[in-house]
Amino acid sequence: MSREIGFFASALAALALTAAPAFAWEPSKPVEIVVAAGAGGASDQMARMMQAAIQKNNLMKQPMVVSLKGGASGAEALMYMKSGAGDPHKTLVAYSLIYMLPLSAKIPFNWRELTPVSVIALDQFVLWTNAQLPYKTVKEFADAARTANPPSRWAAPARSARITSSPCSWRRRPAPSSPTCRTSRVARRRRSSSATILSRTSNNPSENLEVWRAGQVRPLCVFDKERMQYKAKVTDSMS
Repeated sequence: MSREIGFFASALAALALTAAPAFAWEPSKPVEIVVAAGAGGASDQMARMMQAAIQKNNLMKQPMVVSLKGGASGAEALMYMKSGAGDPHKTLVAYSLIYMLPLSAKIPFNWRELTPVSVIALDQFVLWTNAQLPYKTVKEFADAARTANPPSRWAAPARSARITSSPCSWRRRPAPSSPTCRTSRVARRRRSSSATILSRTSNNPSENLEVWRAGQVRPLCVFDKERMQYKAKVTDSMS
């Protein structure tokens, strides 16, 4: 799956983001946007953008708060939403996690327990490598991964676990959120007298913007059928 749809979901169908008649339901207490990840990732950015827009334009009288619940690779957020069944004051910035995590982690949650409200984003994943490494193309990267011993390490949040079908030998290093992936990817980890570079991940561009601009990571490809259409330069030579 090369693209990931992000959508707004609620514990109850009563919540809507469209204009409504004066007699329609309105929040009676603060509305919570639950984020199934850590601070600074794409879901957190999206939630805070919506929070700011709603407050700036006075779209509701009650405040809107962002709650980060990225524990257990996002299971914390799913179980929190399940515990709030019937409460229209709890919403979730959702993505493929709601389908994949219950299957892989065997948690008692079904995506049908949520009410989808609106599609709000379409992610494109990029293969990144540490800029200190020599790989300039996907072929160079894949050739090195095939012969890596020990297996090549892939720092990734739970959603990236699906990118494992290849002839290469991978050892996934779980990370609770995309910001943690950024830190892991550009860091060196000492093992005996040598340093192992944790350097492969599949964040989307917004999650990697800072380290990309700083020249710490190098994008090798986008997991899609076509090139990205963005033209603005992020670094001197890349957009």
